[in-house]
Amino acid sequence: MTIGIPRGLFYWKNPYFWETFFEILGYQVLVSPLTNKEIIEKGVKAADPETCFSNKVFWGHLLWLSDRADYIFVPLLKTNEQGLEYCPKFFGLPDLAKILIKTPILTGTFDRRKEKIEKTLEKLGRKLKKDKKTIDKAIKTAILKEQELKEKAGQDFFRKIQSKKPKIVLISHPYNLYDEHLNLRMKEKLTKLEAEPLFIDEVPLAETQISKGVKFGNPEFHWEFGKEIMRQIQEILKYDITGAIEISSFQCGCDAVLKEFVEKEFKDRKIPFLYLLIDEHTADVGIQTRLEAFIDTL
Repeated sequence: MTIGIPRGLFYWKNPYFWETFFEILGYQVLVSPLTNKEIIEKGVKAADPETCFSNKVFWGHLLWLSDRADYIFVPLLKTNEQGLEYCPKFFGLPDLAKILIKTPILTGTFDRRKEKIEKTLEKLGRKLKKDKKTIDKAIKTAILKEQELKEKAGQDFFRKIQSKKPKIVLISHPYNLYDEHLNLRMKEKLTKLEAEPLFIDEVPLAETQISKGVKFGNPEFHWEFGKEIMRQIQEILKYDITGAIEISSFQCGCDAVLKEFVEKEFKDRKIPFLYLLIDEHTADVGIQTRLEAFIDTL
């Protein structure tokens, strides 16, 4: 049996976690390909025109998987381990997916205010009629895989932070930062301009910061990504940063609120800041011109 996983939104919150989990359970996993023009066009046609660009990309990945897998995995992510809520658009993904395609949707509600992730994953495994021993092995392997990736990201960060090139921190949601087609190859462009791009979620955080959070002023965001980004900004500001770029999907309501607070953190410290809004109409040349101008001002 094949389980499909769309390479968008929730996937980038825990890259490689889900395919590791299902592979250890004994299934063949099919992850949709890297975002391309065809996937974007499919998503734009299927999505509500008022939804954000990142959501449109997700629907394109879902449609690509349709009829290519026996089940497609679309979890309902509600809250993280600190009880902070994910983007409201995440809440409706499983139900909307069931309407959009005929392929059966495999789902589970991940609300860590109510139960630990291990318990939710165990329920998911039992839906697939797997025994507890196999499920426990899959959970442990997937969690170890995620820890390894976080450790590697931390090592890469400390290597990059020592670079003599201008260090530019890229701020956004993982599904914007790591989707090269969606963000028009931002990392590649900055590297060619002889800058050192740093992804905001690579910044290692102390366990006390993760569990308790830090006070950064008002308001105290109840959104998972809002509080997470502000924590990471507080940490990266301890280093010698040359500039900051925030990438936001057009019509992202949460980003519209968060952007003002992100920009203030850097401008208060006189660190140059650039805000880029992306959608299906964003031109590669226009982004390139703005990046070149930004680098020239550093």
